[in-house]
Amino acid sequence: MAEFQCHGSHAVVRALEAALVAMPGFRRAEAGEFTRRAFLSGKMDLAGIEGLGDLIAAETALQGRAAMAMMGGVFSRKIESWTTDLRLLAAQIEAQLDFSDEGDVSGADLTRITAAIEISADMRKELQRPSADRLRDGIRVAIGGPPNAGKSSLFNQLVGRDAAIVSPHAGTTRDVIEASVALNGIPFVISDSAGLREAGDEIEQIGIGRAEALLAEADIVLWLGRPEDAPSGQGALVQVAAKADLALADREASSLYVSSVTGEGIDSLIEELCALAGSMLPVPGDYALSQRQRAVIKRAVDAVDACTGESDEILVAENLRQALAALDELTGRTTTELVLDEVFRGFCIGK
Repeated sequence: MAEFQCHGSHAVVRALEAALVAMPGFRRAEAGEFTRRAFLSGKMDLAGIEGLGDLIAAETALQGRAAMAMMGGVFSRKIESWTTDLRLLAAQIEAQLDFSDEGDVSGADLTRITAAIEISADMRKELQRPSADRLRDGIRVAIGGPPNAGKSSLFNQLVGRDAAIVSPHAGTTRDVIEASVALNGIPFVISDSAGLREAGDEIEQIGIGRAEALLAEADIVLWLGRPEDAPSGQGALVQVAAKADLALADREASSLYVSSVTGEGIDSLIEELCALAGSMLPVPGDYALSQRQRAVIKRAVDAVDACTGESDEILVAENLRQALAALDELTGRTTTELVLDEVFRGFCIGK
């Protein structure tokens, strides 16, 4: 294995690659191949490698610290603790199957149920952690309201550039416009969309439909309309009175009033966004779980829970084996090539 560092010129890199490929036995490293070798040789587990992948993709300090916590083995040690406890429980069940006539079976059942409940409760706490997807992709913030409410101007102010067209004419924005931005070190994806009203034509109707879907799925909605017209959705709703430099009477509708012209209230709005995002993201230095990790832990929890209500020791032992197999998927002790390919797909060449 050899790693070459050369001049950054594309022509030089292509010439060097062409010369190397022409030599027998040389080939270009695949994405994540060096890290994959470390995994196959037992130097890193899958949870740590997923943390490394997040670190490579990190764009904010918060993302970097969370990735370092995962890469440093905090989650792996928790998995190992669960595995040790479940293996001990499985050994007790196996002994109970083989020597059921030599002990107090009812007492063993009570011990098993108590232990399973404690392990399941600890796993469930882990499922309450913030999602790594929000940390990686950003908190989704949608700006909504009626036409000409100042949505596009506020959008431009928050993202720091003229990304959306601003016009005094109502209905200028027809499609969803989004931009990624870091506010106080927290990643956000901020979206502007069409104003909500009775559609004037088919194109506007499509835009309004997309705006309604955006507002329903956002983590945070900045609503610039009347409070009674605010949409219902899964995210937090922040009532904002825009155009504070022109319509001072609108201040009565919200404690947050902003002006995209003078910048009034923008800092307070950003503070509110960051405060809401804080409850959706891991605390600095802590890790977050990906969808894959959540799904696997959920399978392990279901298998452990099945042990508490099962009287057949053979079925209990099988449920424990399923729970242990799920935990092994988290560390990579037992996993498929498809899972590995998915994990390493986002890695750089080599790495």
